[in-house]
Amino acid sequence: MQLKRTEEIIIQGTYTLKLYLTGDLEFLRETTMPVLPDDTEVFSECTGVDTSDTAWKQAQLSLSRGGLGLRSLSHHSSAAYFSSICSSGFGSTSVHHLSQAVEKTLSSKFDDHLFNNLITISSLADKARLLSISSPHASAWLSVTPSEGLGLHLDPPVFQIAVKWWLGLDTSEGSQCTLCPGVLDHLGHHAVTCKYGGDVVSRHNKIRNILVETCRRAHIGVQVEVGNNLTHDHNKTRPADILLSNCFLGKPAALDVSITSPLNPLTLLEAGVLAKSAAQVTEARKHQANDPKCSELGWVCVPMMAESNGAWGDEASSIISSIASRLTTSTCKAKSVVLNDIYGRLNVHLVHANATAIVSRIIPLS
Repeated sequence: MQLKRTEEIIIQGTYTLKLYLTGDLEFLRETTMPVLPDDTEVFSECTGVDTSDTAWKQAQLSLSRGGLGLRSLSHHSSAAYFSSICSSGFGSTSVHHLSQAVEKTLSSKFDDHLFNNLITISSLADKARLLSISSPHASAWLSVTPSEGLGLHLDPPVFQIAVKWWLGLDTSEGSQCTLCPGVLDHLGHHAVTCKYGGDVVSRHNKIRNILVETCRRAHIGVQVEVGNNLTHDHNKTRPADILLSNCFLGKPAALDVSITSPLNPLTLLEAGVLAKSAAQVTEARKHQANDPKCSELGWVCVPMMAESNGAWGDEASSIISSIASRLTTSTCKAKSVVLNDIYGRLNVHLVHANATAIVSRIIPLS
């Protein structure tokens, strides 16, 4: 019996090691790794969300790849098993050292392969969605500890819609928008961009307020909604949703908070190929509109762009990183922890606002 068990260990370990060293994942194209029938049933019972085959594959991806972290046992067990055996002392010293990296690396290869397969079979809109939600920190809302007292929670109906929207499931229920003549699309683009009902403004203000509060916690001087009528031509535009004092760039930084959708028809072609394209295009447009006025006022324009799916533009990420550095000093927490807290709080409210906008357009407002 012991000999048979040892043989199983060697076979399993050799198989996994071969995959790790060669990177050969061709077997996934030839073999369907079945999911236990109960898996999707349990998921539906826990979340109230009926999933599809494609959405379930996405759910099995890691959070950093835009999934829900519900890892497939059939895909990842061999890596975990081999690592566990090596770590327990079975095998040579060199294999033992290899085990420290093999599980994470091989699981990452499985995720990459599954993600690339999903991209291959997806429509242009779904590609843009997947690239956006797999951007750094986009999934931070899923790692936040729910807290009603801190406003970091989603009520059950909102959570169910948020999960459906995250997985690309139909959120429209075949409805026309209850607040405008538009028709709801299955990926929720119309609902999260519809200018009727005040949801877009409310979402913008909530994200702005969280950034203001975070800056104040970091002891950074902040003014809100600045710039109206300050130039010689009495330009009434406000390039600074948030004006930061001389702390990062040698001049006051005018932060222009804005949220765009990767499914916007104007940027969809780029967003379906390159992650964060929608944010980058809007950043450029904000610079074109605000740079002249900011220059006259002695400010630096910084577009704080977020995509509705949770990806943040490069300039916004740079400012958030600087704020996190300040908070790291004052809180004695690791910067990675502080960054996760900031993005988690921002994206919980972003997702909450999106899901609420979808719900309000399916169910008539009372």
